[in-house]
Amino acid sequence: MKTHSASHTTLTIERTLRAPLARAFRAWANPEAKRQWFACHDEWVPLDYSLDFRIGGTEQNRVADSSGIVHAYSAIYLDIVQDARIIYAYDMKLDDATISASLATVAFETTSAGTKMTFTEQVVFLDGYADNGSRLQGTEILLDRVQAFVERETSIVH
Repeated sequence: MKTHSASHTTLTIERTLRAPLARAFRAWANPEAKRQWFACHDEWVPLDYSLDFRIGGTEQNRVADSSGIVHAYSAIYLDIVQDARIIYAYDMKLDDATISASLATVAFETTSAGTKMTFTEQVVFLDGYADNGSRLQGTEILLDRVQAFVERETSIVH
């Protein structure tokens, strides 16, 4: 008999981006741009990716790790305010097992240095999945990558 459990946590990560707010927002909204930074392990093999960036739109990302385990991300966009905020819900699977469900908000503000980006995720880990800090670590890596992407002087979407 399978034991069901739910363990909740909240992550909040801020970044100050040396880039205009519109460029930072586009990095999340444009499928070609997001594909360039949306990975936390370069050695993992991409299987498929899609992004329909609109309220009610979906995003799918499937990759295989070095052991062949498929990591699947499936999101739906709940609220989008151009150059201000993005709210989406998503789940994560390892092969066929759902390990977590989340509500994420990305907020953008213009600052004297460029753009303040605040990422907040309310996550529930399911059925005994022991995250051991890997979600925070992976999210930090993703936000480092988006920061590097938007701060580059040249990129295909700037």
